[in-house]
Amino acid sequence: MDDMRALTRLMKELEEQLVLCISCGLCQAVCPLYAVTGREADVARGKLALLDGLMREMFDNPQGVWERLNRCLLCGSCAAGCPSGVSALEIFLKARAILAGYMGMSPGKRLLLRGMLAHPTLFDRITEWGARFQKVFTKEVDEVLGTSCARISSPLIGDRHFRPLAERPFHARRRPQMRASKDSQTAVGLFVGCLIDKVFPEIAEDTLKVLEHHRIPVFLPGEQGCCGIPALSSGDMATFLRLVRFNLDRFEEGPFDVLITSCATCASTIKKMWPVMTRSDAALHARVLRMSEKTMDIDQFLVSRVGVRAAPAREEGGTCVTYHDPCHLKKSLGVWKEPRELIQADPRIRLVEMPEADTCCGMGGSFNLQYYELSARIGERKRDRILSTGCGIVATACPACMMQLSDMLSKGEAGIRVKHPIQLYAEYLDAT
Repeated sequence: MDDMRALTRLMKELEEQLVLCISCGLCQAVCPLYAVTGREADVARGKLALLDGLMREMFDNPQGVWERLNRCLLCGSCAAGCPSGVSALEIFLKARAILAGYMGMSPGKRLLLRGMLAHPTLFDRITEWGARFQKVFTKEVDEVLGTSCARISSPLIGDRHFRPLAERPFHARRRPQMRASKDSQTAVGLFVGCLIDKVFPEIAEDTLKVLEHHRIPVFLPGEQGCCGIPALSSGDMATFLRLVRFNLDRFEEGPFDVLITSCATCASTIKKMWPVMTRSDAALHARVLRMSEKTMDIDQFLVSRVGVRAAPAREEGGTCVTYHDPCHLKKSLGVWKEPRELIQADPRIRLVEMPEADTCCGMGGSFNLQYYELSARIGERKRDRILSTGCGIVATACPACMMQLSDMLSKGEAGIRVKHPIQLYAEYLDAT
């Protein structure tokens, strides 16, 4: 009964939001998927038209509606440029929740999301075991990028070049930190995120190194969960809400002023999606608002709060670095100047802008798993933009984008490294 009430509420919210769309078609010009398929059904306008009759379509052809809704990167490009203020990203997530609630989830998704992701301690143990045995099934293909591929044909991995699980995740490297701010110094809580914890722990290490350099007190809970975006994008509201509560319980204990993360997707999810998707529960929503209001991306925090600035002068013959804007950072949170400031804090770096730096790289989380061919076609366009700069390093503030760029550059044998801005800044601090 509660599930049906929740679905009815979401349906009503959808109906109220859909009337804002005037079918102007401006979303067509910015949709990365439409750029490679040319299909109107792949554009936000086409999906919104489909959802306008969702109640009838859900009963007539729920699987067809689900498949069309899933052909979306959830990049937010359409919403960022919509003259009518249609929040297409929010609409699509609610529609997926409605359909998943009506149709149910596949056994595989149920096992992954409700059996593992919803239980952070168990998920940590499973991935740690996976890291131990992954070399049996994978082999390294690019030493510069640290990418691997499958040793034998695998329908899940395909021909991807991917960053493997770290031998030791971040949560196994660092003890919890329970520091309190006793003076005027701003204290931070550090939300790590799954990909950084399990694939890019060096980003978390460098984040702590930078914060320690600037004498920023850090609250680091001993156990953290996923921000919930994989569950939310799959329509699994139960797992999403469970993870929201799990993380709130851990971080509400902490004496900090700002919650920071080095993952653009986690920052966007906590700041934007947590409040939107918890409105029906007043008590939970109030807790979420208190946390989301003090959430910031690490680059934004260092530049706007700590005062890190680009060096006033460049050294001659510096290292050429280009920057890719993560969709969730620029389009969702409006953060794009700060990562560039942080990169250019090192006078040895020469930042060269690539064409269309803020177009989607094609990752899209689960989109990459379901529609890899389309994801790769979008990613190849981004790779070509990177190559056009002649730079040896591409930086981006999202670990998911780092995975996609590593795949595309590795398969293209480009010899270009992929770095997070915080890594470049940490390297500069080490050298000074």
